[in-house]
Amino acid sequence: MLVRDRAFFTSMFLTVLADQILLFLVPLVIFQITGNVAWSGLAFFFETLPRYLTFPVAGILCDRFNPILLLRISRIARAAVCLVGIAGQIVFGGVWWLIGLSALVGILTTQGMLALEMVLVRGFKDQRFEKVASYSQIASQMGVVLGPLTAAYLMALWPWETVVFVATGLFFLADGIFMMWRGQERLEGQPAGERRHPVADLTTALRLVWQLPGLTRAILQAAGVNLIIGATLATAAAMMTGFFAQSEQTYAWLQVGGAVATLAVLTLTAHVHLGLNTLGRTAYAFICLGAVLTGLGAHPLIYAAGFLLIAGFDKMFNIYVRTLRKEIIPPAEFGKTTGIIICLNNLSQPLAGLVVALFAAGDDARTVLLALAGTMAVLGVLTFRR
Repeated sequence: MLVRDRAFFTSMFLTVLADQILLFLVPLVIFQITGNVAWSGLAFFFETLPRYLTFPVAGILCDRFNPILLLRISRIARAAVCLVGIAGQIVFGGVWWLIGLSALVGILTTQGMLALEMVLVRGFKDQRFEKVASYSQIASQMGVVLGPLTAAYLMALWPWETVVFVATGLFFLADGIFMMWRGQERLEGQPAGERRHPVADLTTALRLVWQLPGLTRAILQAAGVNLIIGATLATAAAMMTGFFAQSEQTYAWLQVGGAVATLAVLTLTAHVHLGLNTLGRTAYAFICLGAVLTGLGAHPLIYAAGFLLIAGFDKMFNIYVRTLRKEIIPPAEFGKTTGIIICLNNLSQPLAGLVVALFAAGDDARTVLLALAGTMAVLGVLTFRR
């Protein structure tokens, strides 16, 4: 880790840890309260949809205001929303307080993510960005892995309201540690972007996406990757526990293996200097290979190998895309353009879920997975060729 920036990455880890505790806890608690899985699905919908829809607006704000300020506001506001949600639940009852909590936390998380991206781009100019992005991904991935485990353990000991209080404390702790990061001075005095009407900002961002060389190709590449990610998320449980008749514990260990593979690939990316195009091609090729292996359905171990390739190299591809954005997008337009790009990149994930819903047969998604792998391969051939 970059020694002088330990406070930054520690704060990032704690923020993601708190987010993941809430992401795990809210749908589960709603199901426990209602006994109806439909309510959990509704909570998940309201928790995730605002995250995608808010990206363009969050990007505009990042170009207009200091990202350090936005990052701190997003953390403190998430803590405040947790407290208000608990109070509303205790006083009034019902599930809508929890659904509202998850929706608002999702919006604030999006703002925090984009502000963090701005800080990485502007505050680490003296570092190799692929290395910085790798460390940020490692800190984030550790939070993603430990969040659900922490939430499950704490819920076995305490009521869920206490667990939400713990998440609230983590947000405050993350902000306190962040204030110890001396790198904040690197962002002081940097000029804000040109002030325009929000519609003009969005128009400018869309024009840049279309005109800047390489951005359209990168969006198509990310769409191909997210087709596979979406399909894998939608089918992994059914394939492992249904089609392959493995236990839930085996499926849980597969998830742990995916997290370990991710950390291994990120560590490799941080310490091995690869050209940007090589980085993108390598990650894309291994994800496509993983999709083919999961689609073959020949054996649980072959499926697991494909799953680990997808999980591990997805983050390497993410670093490729983030580095490409940093090199191409003008600094004054970075936030709004990145917001549009992330929104477009993720549209293929729900599309993959829809394809699975329409064409998968019971617990057998092999045909769909192979078809999506073929689609990804075609997109890769068309966009990576010079």
